[in-house]
Formats: sequence, structure tokens, C-alpha cells
Amino acid sequence: MSETPPSPDRLIIRRPDDWHVHLRDGEMLRAVLGHTARQFGRAIVMPNLSPPVTTVARAISYRDRIIAALDPGAAFEPLMTCYLTNETDPDEIERGFKDKVFAACKLYPAHATTNSEHGVTDIRNIHSVLERMQRIGMPLLLHGEVTDSAIDIFDREAVFIERVFSRIAADFPALKTVFEHITTADAAAFVESSGPNVAATITPHHLRINRNAMFEGGIRPHFYCLPVAKRERHRLALRRAATSGSPKFFLGTDSAPHAIGRKEAACGCAGIFNAPFAIESYAATFDEEGALGRLEAFASEHGPNFYGLPQNTDRILLERGSCAAPERIKAGAEELVPFHAGETLPWRFAGKAGGSSEPA
Repeated sequence: MSETPPSPDRLIIRRPDDWHVHLRDGEMLRAVLGHTARQFGRAIVMPNLSPPVTTVARAISYRDRIIAALDPGAAFEPLMTCYLTNETDPDEIERGFKDKVFAACKLYPAHATTNSEHGVTDIRNIHSVLERMQRIGMPLLLHGEVTDSAIDIFDREAVFIERVFSRIAADFPALKTVFEHITTADAAAFVESSGPNVAATITPHHLRINRNAMFEGGIRPHFYCLPVAKRERHRLALRRAATSGSPKFFLGTDSAPHAIGRKEAACGCAGIFNAPFAIESYAATFDEEGALGRLEAFASEHGPNFYGLPQNTDRILLERGSCAAPERIKAGAEELVPFHAGETLPWRFAGKAGGSSEPA
């Protein structure tokens, strides 16, 4: 009987991209941007600022602020998105896409998450926008939860598939759609069974925690995110999807920084700040699943292929070895608690690398 080959101690992969990240603005942007830019070549930047990024002009202005906040010499490209509202103008969307300002549009159901109060209240309100996006090949990014208060929070993703996503798929069969930060076996199965124009991003935290993490020994606000983590069977389904090699699933951290005071509050904010150790976290998961050989495709190939963009040509080096995550990270005058705070991860990011992407 042949033995399973040992896992490598060094892994060189094509530089990955983050297809879903919250970079915030102002002082917080300047504090967190470097964590994303050190490991990722590009990132799809979420538009839920206050006010949201709803026009080409606002997207250009925000992109300029991101670029100005980069460290000198940093090679990082922010890919901007448009926040859809009930009043979004299809002509504005098309102009931004053709001028390479907008990479995609983001659909937040109204009140689904942070700064989503301007979101869409009924999908029928934006049918003209979706028709235009389908025609020009512009991707739609979905925060996949219903906001009906009668629906249990742990069921909102599954109900979204039934009530909203299935209708979008039926009415706009050629629309390129990304089901973002999926959290359930239902979502993974829906994406897998849909056509090649439907894909999904999976976060590092939904691969590593289930809903028990929020309640272990008391309320754990730094594990609270939206969509919330679900039962263990869902976490395992996500791990199978991410490591399957299917081109429908790719990396999207949904890193969402909030200062400690906004997390540890009577009504704490949703979001997990995972950017500081994102690629290390994914590497640990793929290693545990015996799928390190599929990490590069998930992190660096499936995303650009779906978006119709070139893959990065430079490479990064990951090394097996202790990577200790601090309890807190400074963010200007504030502090943030990173995902994996106080833990030691078994893989560390060792910077840029040359040569092939084969394990060393």
C-alpha cells in the first residue's frame, strides 16, 4: 500500500487576491490597508461606507484615498464596487463598468449588515439594473440574507436562496453572480448545482469556527459576524467546497475591522478582522484537509478567472512554522482584535518568492 506523501514545509503559490474585503476609510483605512496589501495583489473593496459608494465619482474618490494610503512601493490594486439602491441608474452603472471604475455591483438587502440601511428593499426595484448588468457582463455580488424579522437569524441565508437568489437566477440566467461569504451547506449546494456564471466566496473564519464560538464561556463578540457562523455540519460543508478544486469557490476574506469599543458594546458591530493572518489561516485549513495542492487555485486562480481578469504573475512564499497572532493590533488611536488572537498558526507568510508555484 502506498503511503500518503508528507506535506511540504514550504509552499510557493501565485500571489492571491481577496475578492471581498472591507477597508473602511480615514484613519481606519490607513491602519488596516497594509495587512491586506502585504499578501494580496488585488481586492474587491466593499462600498458600504457612510455615505455609500453609489456613483462613479464616489468610487474614483475612494479608490484615490486607498491608493494614497498604501505604503510606498506597495503593489496592490483596489477593485471598486457600486452599492446598489432602489434608485440606482443603469446608465451610471454601465459608464462605471466600461470606464473600468466599477468591477462589480454589490447588493445589500436593506438593513442586512453594517451601513446597509440604503440597501435594496425589493429585488424588483432593480430589475432594470440587473438587465443592464447581464447585458454588459458585469458581476453582481450578493449579501445573501433575508432581513425579515420573522426568520430565524440562522436560517436567513437558506431562505434568501429560496426567496431571492432563485428568482434572480431564473429571471437573469446569464448574469454573473457571486454569492458572497457563504455559511451553509445549502449555499454551497446551490452554487455547485447552478450554471458556470454563479460562484461563491468563502471566508477564513467560516472555515474554522461554528456558532458555538460566539458563546464559549460567555458572549464572544469578536466572533460575531454577518452572516453568523452556523452549525458544525455547515462548517464542514464549506471546508469540502473550498478544498474541492471546484472553480466556483474562491477566496474572499470579508475582513471587517471594528474598534474594540464598537465590538464590546451593548449592541456590538458585526464583523471579524481577519486580514492580518488571512492566507496563514487558509493554509492551515487546506493543510488539515490534506489539500495544500489546491490552495493556489482557490486563492489565486478561480477568482480572476471568474471575473475575466489576468492571474497575478508574481508569487508568495508560505513556510511551515509558528505564526503567533497578537491579542490586539493598534489602529491609530483605537485597537482591534484580529481573528486568531492569542493563537499560534502552523503556517507563516514569508513574503514574495520567485520560481514556480510547486511545493518545495
